[in-house]
Amino acid sequence: MSVSQRIGSDDQLARLLQIGIVLEEVVEARAHHHYRGVDAELDDEIEALLADAAEESADHRERLESLIAGLGVDSVPFDEIESLVDARYGRTKPEDFDGILYDQLCNEETAYKFYDDLIEAIEASDAAFSIDRERLLETLRTIREEEAEGVSEVTEVMERR
Repeated sequence: MSVSQRIGSDDQLARLLQIGIVLEEVVEARAHHHYRGVDAELDDEIEALLADAAEESADHRERLESLIAGLGVDSVPFDEIESLVDARYGRTKPEDFDGILYDQLCNEETAYKFYDDLIEAIEASDAAFSIDRERLLETLRTIREEEAEGVSEVTEVMERR
């Protein structure tokens, strides 16, 4: 399922929200991967950046899970969603980047783009969902804005180095 497809049902929306949850898990796992690596690059500023990213991802997952619960649909098996995310967004690994900051920037930009596309698809859809459309969009816009702030934070740290 792609965000570019028309969202016409609660089931499709739930699947896309589940993809968002897995993307957030990827961001959190990569932040923990770098944090545990105790790399020479991991000074206090980067350590705080990674901790904030992991905390934010956990919060985003909770918000997305709340939206899915409001839809009242059957959950898609995790391994199916994980394979969709891996095929579309998981082409890179933490080691593919020239440092922690580049990896973190890619993660933040990927999440931002996903939410931006999802919001656009929902706005273009005339489907009636089981949850309030404004609540749905407000939640996703807030998450998207927080991802944009993450992109800015990482970029600012990179520019100072």
